[in-house]
Amino acid sequence: MTSPQAEGKQRADGATLACVYALAMTCIPAMLVVKGLPMALTPGMAIGLFMGLVWFCAQLVTTLGVAKGRNAARTALYLFACSQLATYGYATYGYLPADELAAADRTLITLMAVFAVGIAVCDGVRGLARLDRLLKAMVIGATFMAGVGILQFTLAVDLTQFLVLPGLRPVGEMSYVLERSNFRRPAGTAGHPIEFGVVCAMTVPIALHYALRAKDFGGPDKRWWFCLGVLAVASMQSLSRSAVLGLAIAAIFIIPAMAPKRRVRALFGIVLFVGAMRVLVPGLVGTLYSLFTSIGVDPSAESRRRAIDRAGAEITEHLLLGRGMGTYLPEKYGWLDNQYLGTLVQNGVVGMVLLIFLYLAGWYCAFRARMATKDPRIRDLGVTLAACIAVPGISSATFDLLGFAVATGFTFLLVGAAGSLWRTVQEEVAARPTVETRAEVAA
Repeated sequence: MTSPQAEGKQRADGATLACVYALAMTCIPAMLVVKGLPMALTPGMAIGLFMGLVWFCAQLVTTLGVAKGRNAARTALYLFACSQLATYGYATYGYLPADELAAADRTLITLMAVFAVGIAVCDGVRGLARLDRLLKAMVIGATFMAGVGILQFTLAVDLTQFLVLPGLRPVGEMSYVLERSNFRRPAGTAGHPIEFGVVCAMTVPIALHYALRAKDFGGPDKRWWFCLGVLAVASMQSLSRSAVLGLAIAAIFIIPAMAPKRRVRALFGIVLFVGAMRVLVPGLVGTLYSLFTSIGVDPSAESRRRAIDRAGAEITEHLLLGRGMGTYLPEKYGWLDNQYLGTLVQNGVVGMVLLIFLYLAGWYCAFRARMATKDPRIRDLGVTLAACIAVPGISSATFDLLGFAVATGFTFLLVGAAGSLWRTVQEEVAARPTVETRAEVAA
């Protein structure tokens, strides 16, 4: 583990690039792209592609400290990338309308960028200290995005209008604030309120982890409690079923892993938080509750049910490899609002199986790291990453996650982080006999 002095002198590495990527994805509005390019390339995509180039060059040498060798997360990322290339080749082998071909090209580049991010994090973020640095950057970036959303919800103040950086241009409406039950649905710097809520829910477990770690190992640190509160409030204010489900599934992972006394305090804290939200924002909790109780007559839920019928013919026609990622245009064929169903349509059975395998590989790495060490920090971080990955895992059934850049980018960051944590534990275990042998020799 790196000492504070050594970390202070740490040169730029894979964690540095990943931190820049996480902050770019959350602090720059999703509707901004680089000027002067023939296709819509966001700053985050550009950084992701650069990370892929750096990773490839680093794999050609042995002096840059980049990990090599097999890893479950690395394998899952590689296989899913191969499935996307196979689907793209299958789809473009024949005729495609110009709009679908352009969408397929754009989607392929976008997905290759996030694959590169995931693999670069898995192999290039070495050690617990550097992984902490990345995860903290994710929390800070998501907290900024959540703060922008809270201002949109409470005061109708939209800071995204002031975040247009030189060299960037908008490709659509800068502000994506909808309404539901007389409430504003904020999107923060994300592309949609659902994505906003899911990303906030995805980072709540990380903020909780560092808040509790600071309390256990270094005394209270109000910064992480502040981040936790902002992210939790923003998740509720997104008025999204996906965000609420994400918070619930994360709690199912984290609370049973706590010590009994802390578990009771956590449950009490949840009740207190819901009660505070009910008092401070009258009608919000009731609206969220009605999203589930009235799901049988909710128009969005009915649209999702009709999507199954729309997708049926496409699935039978292109069963194995699908019709091509990005070629199913919602404006043209109708919305699916289900990533698993959308992957089945566009990538076939092969793509859907590998998408599920991607989530399972992230969980595998996180739980293997937890079980292979006695270090309480790593054990807690293992279950935290598993909880974070569970959020997009469950949300993929309620909205088309891979169609949104921030949610997709954070998902692949988390899978890569789980692979990095498992590598860290493996290296620690492999080094342990050497340390013991040296101790015996010295004695």
